[in-house]
Amino acid sequence: MIEIDVSLARNTGFTLTAQFTAPQSGVTALFGRSGSGKTTIIQMVAGSVRPDQGQIRVGDEVFLDMAKGIDLPIEKRRVGYVFQDARLFPHLSVDNNLRYGQRRARHAHSIGFEAVVDMLGIGHLLKRRPHTLSGGERQRVAIGRALLAQPRLLLMDEPLASLDEQRKLEILPYLERLRDDLKVPILYVSHSIDEVLRLADTVAALQDGTVLACGPLADVLSRPELLPVLGRFDLGTIFDCVVKSHDADLSLSTITFADGELRVPLVDRPVGAPVRARIRSRDVSLSLSRPIDVSVTNRLAGTIGSLRREGGPYVNVEVKLANGKLQSLVTLESVDRLALEEGMPVWAMIKAVAVDSRSPTFPVQNEPFNPPSHSAGPNLRLVAGRSLPPGLE
Repeated sequence: MIEIDVSLARNTGFTLTAQFTAPQSGVTALFGRSGSGKTTIIQMVAGSVRPDQGQIRVGDEVFLDMAKGIDLPIEKRRVGYVFQDARLFPHLSVDNNLRYGQRRARHAHSIGFEAVVDMLGIGHLLKRRPHTLSGGERQRVAIGRALLAQPRLLLMDEPLASLDEQRKLEILPYLERLRDDLKVPILYVSHSIDEVLRLADTVAALQDGTVLACGPLADVLSRPELLPVLGRFDLGTIFDCVVKSHDADLSLSTITFADGELRVPLVDRPVGAPVRARIRSRDVSLSLSRPIDVSVTNRLAGTIGSLRREGGPYVNVEVKLANGKLQSLVTLESVDRLALEEGMPVWAMIKAVAVDSRSPTFPVQNEPFNPPSHSAGPNLRLVAGRSLPPGLE
C-alpha cells in the first residue's frame, strides 16, 4: 500500500492536511481544482518538499517519518517523476536522454531499454533532439526516461496539461498501455475528469489542501458530497461494462453491465472488450411509470434511495438499481410535482452515455472494431477523447 499522512503550513496562508491510503498497483489519481495541493503531495513523496510533520510509506519502505527522524534522500526513494513540461536535456538526443535515465538506475534493470522504446513507440525518434519533437513525443520520451531509472513508483504531475487536444489523444493510449502492461504503481495528478476516468483505478479527491475522499474511482466520483470538487453538472455514475455488439448502420453499440444493457454511440472496441460508461446525473430523467412512447432508448427500473437538495432549484436523486445505483439531477419543482420520496419505484431514462475504454488501445486477443469516423460538428462535445452527441435519443 501507499500510505500518506502529512501536513504543511506555508507562510502564504496555504495549509495542507493529507491523509489517505492507496493500492500499490495501478493508477491513483490526485484529483481536484488548481491550488488544492495535488502537486505538493507528490513533491513530498518525491522528497523535494518536506512536510512539517507526518509519514510516507510505499510498501515496506518508509520514505518519511518525521517523528522518528527518517527522511530518505531523493535518490534512495526510487521514484520516477514526469512533469507538465518534459524537461529533456536539449543538447542530448532522444537516445541519450533515455540512457541518462537508465544510468540513474540503482537496481537491476527489470524494465529493458528496447521494451520501453517499443511500448512508447519512440524507436524512430532516437536520433532526434528534443526541439524537433512534438509535445506528445517529448512527453513520451520523458516517461521513458523515468521508467528506465527502474522506479518503484511513478509520479506524473499533469503530464498532459501543456498539450493541445490532439496531442493529448496521441499520448493517452501510451499511458493506458503503461498502466496495463507494467506493474509500476502511478500517482497521477490531474484536474481533468476525463483523464481521470480514462486512466485511474483509485481517486483521491482534494479541495483546499484537504483529501475529502479516497477510494475506487466509481465510488469516489459518484458521491454527491464531492460536488465542490466535481462540479454540480459533472456528478454522475460510473459503470464497468463489456461490449456486447455493434450496429454500424445505426452507429450504435450495445454494452452490458450488472443491471442490464445500454445503447451508446459506436464504441471503437471489439465485442467482449471492457469499457467504462459514465452517466452524468444531468443526463438522467425520472418517470413514475414505465416509459413507452418516448425517444429515449435507455431505461432502467429502480427505487429512490435518497433525495439531496443541492442548492438553487436542484435536487440530486439517488436511484437504487438491482445491483448498483444511479444519480439523477432534477429540479425541486419536479420533485414536488411527482411527489418523489424515498422508497418510491421509478424508471430512470438515460439521455446520454459517455463511454471510455478500460482496455488497451493496442490490439489484444480480438481484432479491434473500427467504426466509421464521425465529423465533430457544432452539436458534438468531446468526452474522454471522443466526440459524442449531446443526447442519445
